[in-house]
Amino acid sequence: MEDKQVVKIRLKKFGTKKRPYYRIVVQDVQKPRDGATVEEIGFYHPIEAEDKQISFKEDRAKYWLSVGAQPTPIVKKIFNTKGLSVKGESLSK
Repeated sequence: MEDKQVVKIRLKKFGTKKRPYYRIVVQDVQKPRDGATVEEIGFYHPIEAEDKQISFKEDRAKYWLSVGAQPTPIVKKIFNTKGLSVKGESLSK
């Protein structure tokens, strides 16, 4: 049907029970959450100290957003906390 491959910027879960950490990845929407990725662009550690929680390659995130990758709502919030604005929906309502 559709030849266009849709990708999302989402979180891929790692860690153990009650000690999660996530990688921020670019992934085909048809792949499972913890499946194969196109590219890993950063990480999110929610239980770390606040200055060590989020790290991502801003240039790669901007590239993927510019070619049409859609971030999930959580990833939008993460990008917003680091000052990267996402086109489309307003993040600071």
